Amino acid sequence: MYKLAAMGDRESVLGFKALGLDVFVVEDVISARTTLDQLAKEEYAIIYITEPATEGIESEIAKYTPALVPAIIPIPSKSGGNGMGMKAIYNAVERAVGADILGDK
Repeated sequence: MYKLAAMGDRESVLGFKALGLDVFVVEDVISARTTLDQLAKEEYAIIYITEPATEGIESEIAKYTPALVPAIIPIPSKSGGNGMGMKAIYNAVERAVGADILGDK
Protein backbone atom coordinates (compact mmCIF):
# COMPACT_ATOMS: atom_id res chain seq x y z
CA MET A 1 0.00 0.00 0.00
CA TYR A 2 1.26 3.43 -0.88
CA LYS A 3 1.97 6.03 1.80
CA LEU A 4 1.90 9.84 2.04
CA ALA A 5 4.69 12.03 3.40
CA ALA A 6 5.45 15.65 4.16
CA MET A 7 9.00 16.92 4.46
CA GLY A 8 10.44 20.29 5.36
CA ASP A 9 11.11 22.40 8.44
CA ARG A 10 9.47 21.25 11.67
CA GLU A 11 6.96 24.09 12.02
CA SER A 12 5.70 23.72 8.46
CA VAL A 13 5.20 19.95 8.34
CA LEU A 14 4.28 18.93 11.88
CA GLY A 15 0.56 19.63 11.29
CA PHE A 16 0.46 17.03 8.52
CA LYS A 17 0.93 14.37 11.19
CA ALA A 18 -2.62 15.06 12.41
CA LEU A 19 -3.86 14.23 8.90
CA GLY A 20 -2.16 10.84 8.94
CA LEU A 21 0.89 11.69 6.83
CA ASP A 22 4.36 10.57 7.80
CA VAL A 23 6.42 13.67 8.64
CA PHE A 24 10.12 14.10 7.95
CA VAL A 25 11.99 17.13 9.24
CA VAL A 26 14.89 18.23 7.05
CA GLU A 27 17.28 20.95 8.08
CA ASP A 28 19.70 21.17 5.15
CA VAL A 29 20.28 20.16 1.53
CA ILE A 30 22.01 16.90 2.43
CA SER A 31 19.20 15.69 4.69
CA ALA A 32 16.59 16.79 2.13
CA ARG A 33 18.34 14.87 -0.67
CA THR A 34 18.79 11.74 1.47
CA THR A 35 15.22 11.83 2.76
CA LEU A 36 13.70 12.31 -0.69
CA ASP A 37 15.64 9.38 -2.14
CA GLN A 38 14.70 7.17 0.82
CA LEU A 39 11.00 8.05 0.59
CA ALA A 40 10.97 7.30 -3.13
CA LYS A 41 12.37 3.83 -2.41
CA GLU A 42 9.84 3.16 0.38
CA GLU A 43 6.68 3.32 -1.77
CA TYR A 44 5.52 6.82 -0.87
CA ALA A 45 3.00 7.79 -3.55
CA ILE A 46 2.82 11.49 -2.67
CA ILE A 47 5.57 13.54 -1.08
CA TYR A 48 4.71 17.09 -0.07
CA ILE A 49 7.88 19.13 0.29
CA THR A 50 8.14 22.71 1.46
CA GLU A 51 9.46 25.11 -1.16
CA PRO A 52 12.53 26.10 0.89
CA ALA A 53 13.43 22.40 1.26
CA THR A 54 13.49 22.03 -2.53
CA GLU A 55 16.31 24.55 -2.90
CA GLY A 56 19.47 22.71 -3.80
CA ILE A 57 17.79 19.39 -4.65
CA GLU A 58 16.17 20.39 -7.93
CA SER A 59 18.05 17.67 -9.83
CA GLU A 60 16.80 14.96 -7.47
CA ILE A 61 13.23 16.21 -7.83
CA ALA A 62 13.59 16.34 -11.62
CA LYS A 63 14.67 12.71 -11.78
CA TYR A 64 11.32 11.66 -10.25
CA THR A 65 9.16 14.07 -12.30
CA PRO A 66 8.50 11.74 -15.28
CA ALA A 67 7.43 8.86 -13.00
CA LEU A 68 3.88 8.43 -11.77
CA VAL A 69 5.09 7.53 -8.29
CA PRO A 70 6.18 9.35 -6.27
CA ALA A 71 4.36 12.58 -7.01
CA ILE A 72 6.48 15.33 -5.47
CA ILE A 73 4.38 18.36 -4.66
CA PRO A 74 6.02 21.60 -3.50
CA ILE A 75 4.02 23.49 -0.88
CA PRO A 76 4.60 26.84 0.84
CA SER A 77 6.32 26.79 4.20
CA LYS A 78 5.01 28.49 7.33
CA SER A 79 6.69 31.69 6.18
CA GLY A 80 5.02 31.66 2.77
CA GLY A 81 5.97 30.52 -0.68
CA ASN A 82 8.10 31.60 -3.58
CA GLY A 83 5.67 30.52 -6.31
CA MET A 84 7.47 27.30 -7.17
CA GLY A 85 4.48 25.12 -6.27
CA MET A 86 2.08 27.07 -8.46
CA LYS A 87 4.55 27.08 -11.33
CA ALA A 88 4.83 23.29 -11.06
CA ILE A 89 1.02 22.98 -11.18
CA TYR A 90 0.82 25.22 -14.26
CA ASN A 91 3.53 23.16 -15.98
CA ALA A 92 1.83 19.86 -15.12
CA VAL A 93 -1.53 21.06 -16.46
CA GLU A 94 0.10 22.37 -19.61
CA ARG A 95 1.88 19.04 -20.19
CA ALA A 96 -1.33 17.07 -19.57
CA VAL A 97 -3.59 19.22 -21.74
CA GLY A 98 -1.08 20.35 -24.33
CA ALA A 99 -1.90 24.03 -23.93
CA ASP A 100 -1.76 26.76 -21.29
CA ILE A 101 -5.40 26.81 -20.16
CA LEU A 102 -4.77 28.44 -16.78
CA GLY A 103 -3.32 31.71 -18.02
CA ASP A 104 -0.01 33.39 -17.30
CA LYS A 105 2.46 31.72 -14.98
